[in-house]
Amino acid sequence: MYEVQSGHKDTVMFSLASQSLRQSAHTLRSAAKSSRLSPLCQRFYASEAAEEHDVVVIGGGPGGYVAAIKAAQLGLKTACIEKRGALGGTCLNVGCIPSKAMLNNSHIYHTILHDTKGRGIDVGEVKLNLDNMLKAKDTSVSSLTKGIEYLFKKNGVTYYKGSGQFVDEHTIDVKGLEGEKDATVKAKNVIIATGSEATPFPGLEFDEKRIVSSTGALDLKAVPKKMIVIGAGVIGLELGSVWHRLGAEVTVVEYMGAVGAGMDAELAKAFQKTLTKQGLKFKLNTKVVKGAVDGEVVKLDVDAAKGGKPETLEADVVLVAIGRRPYTTGLGLENVGIELDNRGRVIVDSEYRTKVPHIRCIGDVTFGAMLAHKAEEEGIAAVEYIHAGHGHVNYNAIPSVIYTHPEVAWVGQNEQQVKESGRPYNVGTFPFSANSRAKTNQDAEGMVKFISDKETDRVLGVHIMGPNAGEMIAEAVLAIEYGASSEDIAKTCHAHPTLSEAFKEAAMATYGKAIHF
Repeated sequence: MYEVQSGHKDTVMFSLASQSLRQSAHTLRSAAKSSRLSPLCQRFYASEAAEEHDVVVIGGGPGGYVAAIKAAQLGLKTACIEKRGALGGTCLNVGCIPSKAMLNNSHIYHTILHDTKGRGIDVGEVKLNLDNMLKAKDTSVSSLTKGIEYLFKKNGVTYYKGSGQFVDEHTIDVKGLEGEKDATVKAKNVIIATGSEATPFPGLEFDEKRIVSSTGALDLKAVPKKMIVIGAGVIGLELGSVWHRLGAEVTVVEYMGAVGAGMDAELAKAFQKTLTKQGLKFKLNTKVVKGAVDGEVVKLDVDAAKGGKPETLEADVVLVAIGRRPYTTGLGLENVGIELDNRGRVIVDSEYRTKVPHIRCIGDVTFGAMLAHKAEEEGIAAVEYIHAGHGHVNYNAIPSVIYTHPEVAWVGQNEQQVKESGRPYNVGTFPFSANSRAKTNQDAEGMVKFISDKETDRVLGVHIMGPNAGEMIAEAVLAIEYGASSEDIAKTCHAHPTLSEAFKEAAMATYGKAIHF
């Protein structure tokens, strides 16, 4: 029972006997809605009535939904809060997955348009149906998001569709999406996995029509005549490639002197050369000073970064792809004293714990590369720390892939990094032009590059530019994870004829000599 003392509206004396727990909890919920109680008391009573979970994950992206499923599989009572209304986060809804649909289908279109005659295939008139291409992309996304909801049900994860905000260290208020109920959730452990958002360029506000982020660039209703991409990283090069294949004149403006941030310098030069040959234009060492929409045109003022003649560039659409920033808006971190660094990232220790030990954080919203697969690994590791006290992520074995054509993929250290470390090393390369499968496929541009320790032959890094690089890199990740040498790989039988033989030959060239080159 409870009693509100006369003259002290906000002082509540209560005791709940075990036999009347449900009845009293219902009474408290009713009281919490009453204007007779202060907001503090309302919040207190609501938390008393909230359902308690072992783990609550805030964010349903790759890191968050994987963490939730893993926790449930380990027998922990688990809930996941996601405000998008569709699981999968940026990656599945407006990032990795839809971009790959557009990359694949635009590549097929471009191949049919330009690359069938030499293959003995005569085709008639080829037309782009952009509406249907966008529908195909959306269909893929929809089926995958529903698939994750099915996995939640299969594994017993409670799914809250709404925005989560910390009330205190163990209590989270959920503001339900339209049509969904508000809720209050209690958690023994919390995993923050709220991801990231596109970083805007100062003075260029996203309207997702003329000035677009990756989200808008995946949903343009017409092929622009001219597109400018600010940033020659993964997102800029992938989406620039998509719209170039579909007919746009694409110019990529990059402040640095090379494309593909983090890529090995040797491959970066070869990659830019290939993309230039395909028709993309590049302005490296170039700084965007300002820009504005002028009617149907976007105008950008640019300067050479190291001094040079200023110029004005014009385009129908400008894609701003200068990176992403952590997303913590509305999370209520200030209510629990969780700290951010000067880049807005949640500060964590080696076990993903924040300043509040039972609140952990993974993925784009904290340190490290902003990659979906890195977030997934952290999600599983964070849950394992909660469940068993130990987890594992090898940050030296996180691969990166650019899904252009040819693809570029790498893992471990690049040659510049090894050189700067002062460590003696060997390099071995093998071109796809000497690989029988690549030659017969008429798709033989690029190479495989190995870097190994000179004394131990242990693989330090692998860099691939060529067909199927994104799949082939998995073998290199496994090699680095288990400390393999280039000789270990070279002495492993690879099926013939396959593209993977180029991988084996590059390993042979690292500790000895390749056979076929």
